Amino acid sequence: MMNGCRWSIAALFPALACLGAMLGVADDTPREIARLVDGVEAIAAPGSPGPVVVFGPDAFPVISGKAQGATLAPVAAAGTYGRGRIVALGHTGYAAAPDVAQTRRFLRNAIAWCGADAVANDTPLRVAAVDDEWRRSLSALGFTPLDLPRDGWIAQLAELDVLCLGQQPLTAEQIDAVRRFIRDGGGLVAAGLGWGWLQLNPGKSILEHPLNRLLGDCGIMWADGYAERTATDGFAARSGWPLTHAGRALDHILSAADVGHAAGDSRSSNSQSRGSPEMRDLAQASSTATLAAQTLPDDDTLLRPRLAALLTRPEASRVPSERNPIAAADALPRLLLALQIDALARLPAEKVRAHAAAAEFPGPVPADAPRVRSVVSIDCAVPDWHSTGLYAAPGEAISVGIPADAVGRGLEVRIGAHSDSLWHHDAWKRVPAITLQRRLSEQTTRVASAFGGLIYIDVPGKCAPGVVDVSISSALEAPFFVLGRTTLDEWRQVRTRAAPWAELASDKLIITLPSSAVRALERPDEVMQFWDEICDAHATLATIPLKRARPERFVTDAQISAGYMHSGYPIMTHLDVVNTLVDVDRLRHGDGLWGFVHELGHNHQSGDWTFAGTGEVTCNLFSLHAIDTVCRPPPANRGHDGVDKPGDVAAYLREGARFERWQGDPFLALQMYVQLERAFGWETYKRLFAEYRALRANERPRDDDAKRDQWMTRFSRACGHNLGPFFEAWGVPVSAAAREAVAGLPAWMPEGFPK
Repeated sequence: MMNGCRWSIAALFPALACLGAMLGVADDTPREIARLVDGVEAIAAPGSPGPVVVFGPDAFPVISGKAQGATLAPVAAAGTYGRGRIVALGHTGYAAAPDVAQTRRFLRNAIAWCGADAVANDTPLRVAAVDDEWRRSLSALGFTPLDLPRDGWIAQLAELDVLCLGQQPLTAEQIDAVRRFIRDGGGLVAAGLGWGWLQLNPGKSILEHPLNRLLGDCGIMWADGYAERTATDGFAARSGWPLTHAGRALDHILSAADVGHAAGDSRSSNSQSRGSPEMRDLAQASSTATLAAQTLPDDDTLLRPRLAALLTRPEASRVPSERNPIAAADALPRLLLALQIDALARLPAEKVRAHAAAAEFPGPVPADAPRVRSVVSIDCAVPDWHSTGLYAAPGEAISVGIPADAVGRGLEVRIGAHSDSLWHHDAWKRVPAITLQRRLSEQTTRVASAFGGLIYIDVPGKCAPGVVDVSISSALEAPFFVLGRTTLDEWRQVRTRAAPWAELASDKLIITLPSSAVRALERPDEVMQFWDEICDAHATLATIPLKRARPERFVTDAQISAGYMHSGYPIMTHLDVVNTLVDVDRLRHGDGLWGFVHELGHNHQSGDWTFAGTGEVTCNLFSLHAIDTVCRPPPANRGHDGVDKPGDVAAYLREGARFERWQGDPFLALQMYVQLERAFGWETYKRLFAEYRALRANERPRDDDAKRDQWMTRFSRACGHNLGPFFEAWGVPVSAAAREAVAGLPAWMPEGFPK
């Protein structure tokens, strides 16, 4: 038997002492939320929490985090199931009961709320956990938990008031037992994380998450994605009710759509001003319902039937484009598009049909273009995407074959290079998710995309080395140039291939762009030779091998997830730079090059020498080095007005050289780095970067103060001068110990500086 809690719950939480059976959600929800957050202003955000989807009639959101844009998504939810109660938490870290803000108070409230019958009777609350972290936390929270056995723990559920679970695997027998326990009046507090579980279980669906299998019937599920903080310590204790509840969100969307139709306006948002409360509510409702549509199983009976019925509405025909984007307040069209994408992703390949939006982007495919079978050799020592030069037509299944000994090596087929997700944008200029990826878990895999796209074989980072011959059939050939392999005579033939997207490749960089941009391109070899020089310039400055583990990628897109361009794999940019990418004469003069080398520079940054305020600064060292060593710009032109015509440094110094301003003005800050480069040359930077690369783990800076100190002292030693006064003049703080460490070197200051 177990001991009860160490104190009277009713005495500790007077607001909870009168808890009785919960009434209907619609009537009683605000009161139940108030009880759960009694004495709580905020809870922690351990790690990167994810959203919880709330869609059952007896479930409700409790605390929310930021989701897409300005919208919210629950990170804590609660509800009833039969006679029992449930609290769901959006990160496994809550099981550790972090002593941050009022997290522990909230967890005690949650456990007490789930054990409402015991609380009402002021009897000892019997609590237990299956995993060790919850067990330790229950003790820290003031409970003496029952010690459940590792195996056979379901036999002791009848002795409990409340069970605490993480996202450990659950058998079908355990799921049934826990559901019965809740239905019969037990309480459950569960901590899970959608995106984290997906990372640990590649190839599986969020539907297979153990807590989703357990609580889906209760109207609560864990979703993929992230929830950002709403308070300094984590998440403010506000519910976001009712539009973070998917059922209520759907009601709101349909009501707004019906009002719009009654007024003769098929787009209800047209009559609302941007940023108005009405538009914010529609955006919130759309975000909530969309997340539910992406998460709920096909056999859900609580909300899925209502969602499926929407697909017959006329708004389902809306196609986003540059000319006619679907705005955040176009809640019903956005939800319908999300439902279509979700439904297509669940279909077997043979049932997939082309989506109407495919003709807009990525583009149509001629019906009479020949479909081919091709064998592509994949070097598994090279990770990530391998271009095949093939294209999958929208709605047409392709077959991908691999040898028996390659099954189980983690290879995947990808259709589409446009991997940026746009769900968070206020306006969709293309469908927000158009790529598809499938694990090659059998010798033959059939796969189809409703939007079509270039075909890739994706190799995991820890794949066993060796060459795998992959056969792909029923695909189109795309314009595809590989430096050193495709001759110019061959290129003149392949550049006319019918696929709407093309690639120019070397073993250092691959460019994905519309085929229309290369139909008349005569010298793709010169284009890729130029970009190889740029890649080599970045590698040389970073002091990494010129031979790369895998090529970098540029992908042009109608709309991207953030910014005008962004770094990563792939580096994403917009369609307006397509012609610039292949115009070697223009690029050689440094015209239009900066954005590309800037984003490529981000991919070469090191956190060891990039401190707060320099994320958009140190990447530009690579921009400048590439332009200096590869290009032939006009005199006094280093590729960007921010360098060629810098802001008024003298005014910055006169106003007190405030570090906060320095951190907020990337091109002002860059001038400090430029002064060092002009005085000591790129070779000093190279020596310094090589030194950082060779540091042992215990030598690396662990915070911003250490980063600034090490940057100043290491650069001082690399150039042979004391840079302490120079940093002080610029207002960049370093410690007295760092200044003392280089005090024996001769002081240096640029001529005429500070002015």
